[in-house]
Amino acid sequence: MAMSIRGNLNIFQQSIQYKYRDTALLKRALTHSSYANEHHMDRHDNNERLEFLGDAVLELISSDLLFCRFPSKQEGELSKLRASLVCEPSLAFSARELNIGRFLLLGKGEEATGGRDRDSILSDALEAIIGSIYLDGGFEPAKAFVLQYVLNDIEHKRRFHDCKTVLQEVVQSHGKASLKYELSDTIGPEHNRTFVMQVCLDGKVIGTGEGRTKQAAGQKAAYQALIWLKEQGIYQCKDDDLCI
Repeated sequence: MAMSIRGNLNIFQQSIQYKYRDTALLKRALTHSSYANEHHMDRHDNNERLEFLGDAVLELISSDLLFCRFPSKQEGELSKLRASLVCEPSLAFSARELNIGRFLLLGKGEEATGGRDRDSILSDALEAIIGSIYLDGGFEPAKAFVLQYVLNDIEHKRRFHDCKTVLQEVVQSHGKASLKYELSDTIGPEHNRTFVMQVCLDGKVIGTGEGRTKQAAGQKAAYQALIWLKEQGIYQCKDDDLCI
C-alpha cells in the first residue's frame, strides 16, 4: 500500500462513518491469513475468527429484517431470500461498493494472483468487519453498518437467488438438453481454495464463475449463463424471477 496502514485505517473509518475505539480490531478484520503468515504474525491476528463472528451477526440482522419486512412469507421463502442476500457474490458486491479491496493486507502471493478483487476474500473481509464493529461498539453499530452497506438494496441483490434452479427451468422450458457443470480450475492453496466452474449447454460454455465452494462457483456460472441467454433473446425475467 502506498499509504501507511494507519492512514488507510483512518480513511476507511471515514468512508463507513464509524470510528473505532480499538483500531486494532479493524486492522485484524482487513488482515488476510496470507499477510499474517508472510509477516510471521500470531495465528489469531488474521480475520478468520472475526469472519466467523461477523457471519453469525449478519445472519441475525438479515433474519430480523426479512421477518419484519415480509410478514406474509413462509420460513422456506425467507430462508431462500436470506441466502441470496448473504451469499458470497452478494457480499463481494457490497465489499466492492465499499472499496474494501483497496484496504486489505495481503501476502505477496495473493496480491500477485488478484486476491484484492477475489469474491471469497472480499466477502470474508466484509463479514470480519461486521464482527469487528460488533466487538468494538456492540450490536447496534453493527446493525447500522449492515443495514446501510449490506442490506441496503434487497431487490437488487435478489438477482443472486438460486441461479442454477432458474437456469435449469429456462433450459427445460425451451426444450434444450445437456446442461452440464464442470470444474475448470482451482486456485490457491488447499486451505484457501477458489474453484472455477463452467456451465455448458449442448457442449458450449455459456457461463463461468468462481467461488470458495463448487456450489458458489456454480451459482455464479449460472448467473453468467442467464445473462448470455437473455442476450440471445432466450430468457426474459418474470415478475417474481431474477431481474438481470
